[in-house]
Amino acid sequence: MNKHVVLYKKLSPPLMARLEAAAQVTLIEDPKSPDGMARLRDALPEANGLLGASIKLDAQLLDLAPKLEAVSSVSVGVDNYDIGYLTQRGILLTNTPDVLTETTADTGFALIMATARRVVELASMVRDGQWQENIGPRHFGTDVHGKTLGIIGMGRIGEALAQRGHFGFGMPVIYHSHSPKPAVDARFDAQYRSLEALLREADFVCLTLPLTAETEGLIGAEQFALMRAQTIFINIARGKVVDEPALIEALRSRQIRAAGLDVFEREPLPADSPLRHLDNVVATPHMGSATFETREAMAQCAVENMLSALAGEQPKDLVNTQAWTPRP
Repeated sequence: MNKHVVLYKKLSPPLMARLEAAAQVTLIEDPKSPDGMARLRDALPEANGLLGASIKLDAQLLDLAPKLEAVSSVSVGVDNYDIGYLTQRGILLTNTPDVLTETTADTGFALIMATARRVVELASMVRDGQWQENIGPRHFGTDVHGKTLGIIGMGRIGEALAQRGHFGFGMPVIYHSHSPKPAVDARFDAQYRSLEALLREADFVCLTLPLTAETEGLIGAEQFALMRAQTIFINIARGKVVDEPALIEALRSRQIRAAGLDVFEREPLPADSPLRHLDNVVATPHMGSATFETREAMAQCAVENMLSALAGEQPKDLVNTQAWTPRP
């Protein structure tokens, strides 16, 4: 296979060897730096494939790659790509949708537990030497077991979160998605709700839906106003699904109890963000899939998708199926 792959994410030695055995590989280290971006631009004219994550590949940038056949994203989210543009050009886009489901759901439930029981805040109190007597009501948290789990976006990760809540903690599960899902209802004794009804009823409101034109800004001041004072808000989806200033106000005013956040409007979280300082926020650095096992599995999936695409085979995780044309 005489193809050229531009790699903008480091791979483990075995995966790098596998890719290099099948194609010419140019590795762009630190692609977000000015120098890295310049090197990426220089490499694009000869690229048949692009493999990486966390870089926004817009039409202006991809116009520099006339030979491009496939983009293999080491992620489940595809909001960094203009799918319509890629499809128009016949460029295949793949992602890694299955291998991070369980790990990301683990992260979501970790945020549920940490916010409900105030784990980070109270652990910091011990670490800083401020635990001088038995804790009283001002440091109490709230139970998780038996509380109502509301999931917005019942895809793979939503189902994995529902499984943890229903079977592990005896939580009634309600959800909002494009339509009811009878299989989900049966498996988790779950119930479909309108968005407004879910926000009013749920003790934990958890976002697990993708960022699209329809979901951007989905949760704002109007939606936070529907939640109750005991509601805990969890976001493991994308930061831009939420109106961040409205979230900050809801937390400051105690309109909601707390928030557990793994994603933000701007990442890394800016130094001046109030979310860094509110005591009712648990903020993590977009670590949803960040385990050794899962990140290696994601990279392996991305390499397999790329090699399939460049060999003229339909990749297993093809996002824009309209761009696929079988080769004779």
